Amino acid sequence: MLEEFAFTTAHAVTRIVELTGVAIIAVGAFGTLLLFLYRFVTGYDRNKAVGNLRSSLGRAILLGLEFLVAADIINTVAVQPTLGSVAVLAGIVAIRTFLSFSLEPEIAGRWPWQRGNAQREV
Repeated sequence: MLEEFAFTTAHAVTRIVELTGVAIIAVGAFGTLLLFLYRFVTGYDRNKAVGNLRSSLGRAILLGLEFLVAADIINTVAVQPTLGSVAVLAGIVAIRTFLSFSLEPEIAGRWPWQRGNAQREV
């Protein structure tokens, strides 16, 4: 009985964290787009508007991916601890790491190893 409760709870938590990640990406994308359109229409510097769009969208994607990875970790550890699910988790973490590395120049305007040379505008 306790095992069934733990399984059900872990499954529910996994779904909530997954939905949170998806919501962060969706709200971030739409909010960033609306802010971009507002800035574009009101005469804000278009180059800065595009740069801010790319940076903000990248941040939303990365934050949402963090939640999705967390959900996969919970699912792998608590719900389906099989070798196959661990392999899937490893693939997801590898993809997330690649995306993070790829989006860093978009967000910060520099490569991760150029921490001292940040030319960032918010």
